[in-house]
Amino acid sequence: MNRFSGRVAIVTGGGTGIGAAVACQLSREGAEAVYIWGRRKAPLEALAARIMHCVPMSVDVGDEGAVRDAVESIVSRHGRIDLLANMAAISGPCARAEDYSMADFERVYRTNVFGTFLTMKYCLPHMQRNGSGAIVNACSCSGMRGYSNEIGYGSSKFAVLGLTQNAASENGKNGVRVNCVSPGWVDTDMLDEVLRGYESLNGMSPCKHELNHGTMERPASPDEISEAVCFLLSDAARYVNGANLVCDGGKTLQ
Repeated sequence: MNRFSGRVAIVTGGGTGIGAAVACQLSREGAEAVYIWGRRKAPLEALAARIMHCVPMSVDVGDEGAVRDAVESIVSRHGRIDLLANMAAISGPCARAEDYSMADFERVYRTNVFGTFLTMKYCLPHMQRNGSGAIVNACSCSGMRGYSNEIGYGSSKFAVLGLTQNAASENGKNGVRVNCVSPGWVDTDMLDEVLRGYESLNGMSPCKHELNHGTMERPASPDEISEAVCFLLSDAARYVNGANLVCDGGKTLQ
């Protein structure tokens, strides 16, 4: 299947986890070029070495100048950007609201919210000019209901949902679609980090399978979330705009 044949894509947070899975799938399904962005060179270069048409770029999505320059570099080479998968995110500490530091709050928002805003800001004009494009942002079931001890991460994902719907309202009629996905627990390095946060908070580190995973009773694999992301990026979702595709294994049902 080559449903992304000839497409030029950017995947933020592309070196690990869901971002890496999305980059692999886009490459496997025919993308002309997949630009993977991240702050750490090693995982980006390691992934680029093993999948075709993958280009690593060291970009801090919270740095406006870096985002602007990286987008312009890609457009100058290809003349367009067709797909944007905003997968970059950090979890931040596990803490109650009154114990959460302003520095940590700003750090989470810099990546999760400002990064999502900036990549859309600089990619949208090129998509609009070409009359086509698809953007998928990483929301979360934590951005749909409040959970204890994650006011930074959770509120940032509520903001991402809002950013997605605002941008979708402004587009659609011009051929550009903006959607998001909301996973539950996903078996990634971020989940391991959250478990360490729980341990520092209460002295106990639950096993991955002791968490509330909803009806599926297990965390998702990155590949399972990638399938949802790539569906929304594909032409199969050509009439889907402003949607939040919940892929949480039924966690929000319980």
